[in-house]
Amino acid sequence: MRGTEHFIRTNGVELCTETFGDPADAPLLLIHGAGHSMLAWDEEFLRRLATGGRYVIRYDSRDAGRSTGYPAGEPPYDLRALVADAAGLLDALHLPSAEIIGMSQGAAVAQLLALDHPDRVAALALASSTPGGPGHDQPDLPPMSEALRAVFTEDAPVPDWGDRAAVVDHLVEGERPFAAPSRPFDTDAMRAWAARVADHARDIAAQVTNPFMIDAGAPWRDRLGAITAPTLVLHGTEDPLFPLEHGLALAAEIPGAGFLAMERTGHEVFPREVWDVVVPALLQL
Repeated sequence: MRGTEHFIRTNGVELCTETFGDPADAPLLLIHGAGHSMLAWDEEFLRRLATGGRYVIRYDSRDAGRSTGYPAGEPPYDLRALVADAAGLLDALHLPSAEIIGMSQGAAVAQLLALDHPDRVAALALASSTPGGPGHDQPDLPPMSEALRAVFTEDAPVPDWGDRAAVVDHLVEGERPFAAPSRPFDTDAMRAWAARVADHARDIAAQVTNPFMIDAGAPWRDRLGAITAPTLVLHGTEDPLFPLEHGLALAAEIPGAGFLAMERTGHEVFPREVWDVVVPALLQL
């Protein structure tokens, strides 16, 4: 089963999109996190979903991969524009609604999609997320780990973006602090992934810079009770950015939401070790 790539124009931008499976099956749209591209979603993982009866759609958000981008440090859009892009992508694919899976910033987009376009969301899966959006103050929830805070306060060296080897090293080391400390970090596999990401990106500097600069807009945590789509919250037990309590709070604030703790998982995209649990849970939405 091979993916089919499309370039879709919507909302004034061009989004690189790839689909897997039978278009007659239930559509499932995946929204990646900040700094990532659609390659965050492993192809074997997507094939498992497709084999389970889903028409799987992954895409590069603005500034990611091969989609429309802007100079590094100058993103002219906000989080709500990414929500409009997701809705517009469904329009362009002639899909009245879809199951939505979002990870981290992608889960923030998915929350707003479910709130502002409820008719477009058949079911919702929110991974490595927090109630509301990243960047909003959550005084009742634990902060990021001290180790990760130390990483953020360091003046990390900026690579030569034209040096592929340096970029690959930078991407690998950027993922390391977010991984679960209880599981060995697979440097070789991460390096192979980072090489694909670097080769896929039109502007890797913009990809790893601009999404972290955009305005999340007004907080929406107090609106989560209005989400009507069947929802599953998935969260790593060792997430250093949003400790487990963030996922538990998110599930508690969405009516009827289920919760799946991903053991020995950090702030990372569904490690292979949890697929046997995660894939069946997603297919039951």
